[in-house]
Amino acid sequence: MRNVMTYKRYTARIEFDERDNIFIGKVIGIADSITFHGETVKELREDFQAAIDHYIADCAATGRLPLKAASGKMMLRVSPEIHARALTVAKASGKSLNQWVEEVLDKAVHQ
Repeated sequence: MRNVMTYKRYTARIEFDERDNIFIGKVIGIADSITFHGETVKELREDFQAAIDHYIADCAATGRLPLKAASGKMMLRVSPEIHARALTVAKASGKSLNQWVEEVLDKAVHQ
């Protein structure tokens, strides 16, 4: 089970508070703090969507751009040895380095 929700490209991590018997969510991947809660999954989802819509509207009203979640573009630096080995493995599997790295990262984040 994944404890996340996504709405308008914003992702939130979900936890359950046993003391208060509610679900609590926090948007991840941006510097601004957006939290929400609900006693049921339906309430949680509705409050999440309302929180995101409010955040976007508030940003528009105050003249600032809402922070966006990851764009899908990454730059990273690795040693020349790792770069060469990764390129070799990617080519051997019939993939571009980009395709191969995306598959490796996808497997890593879904473990």
